[in-house]
Amino acid sequence: MPPPTLAPEAAWTVFPTAIGPFGLAWGAGGLLGAQLPEVDEAATRARMARRFSALAEIAADGFAGEAAHAIAGIAALLAGAPRDLLEIPLDLRGVPDFNQRVYALARRIPPGRTRTYGELAAELGDKGLARAVGQALGHNPFAPVVPCHRILGADGWSGGFSAHGGALTKLRMLAIEGACPGGTAPLFPF
Repeated sequence: MPPPTLAPEAAWTVFPTAIGPFGLAWGAGGLLGAQLPEVDEAATRARMARRFSALAEIAADGFAGEAAHAIAGIAALLAGAPRDLLEIPLDLRGVPDFNQRVYALARRIPPGRTRTYGELAAELGDKGLARAVGQALGHNPFAPVVPCHRILGADGWSGGFSAHGGALTKLRMLAIEGACPGGTAPLFPF
């Protein structure tokens, strides 16, 4: 078997995780974007090809260094390991300043814990920004490295989730981490 081809300066891949095929794009500045699983591997791959059409697709084992560690860390988190993924650098070029601030706050939420949109808004200086926080998280290109699934609406309401499966995917990811939105474990595991 020939050795894997080394990744060019920027590339993307799809690799298996406990919740399905996951997409990752990596460049010189770190993580360019992530894609939670779609319906199947072909759909995840098609989404990545559209989002990162200027980049080459390579096999996951073609990545080295920080990118390889990111792949391993994401797979571990989605399998239930308590990983915060703070070691993964984000390439934030083109991300609005407000969103960057929201993402930085979200990254401080440890696995198995949740916060509300209002709590993040208050930490940004204005509880009235809760809707803007939700919109920023809805545009998060780095999930679950920026763990938008850990932010809930008031009183434990799941809030929105733009990944395939919507709120059910969000609740499944929280269950994998051992979080109990609303203080109650789910009756039926996801």
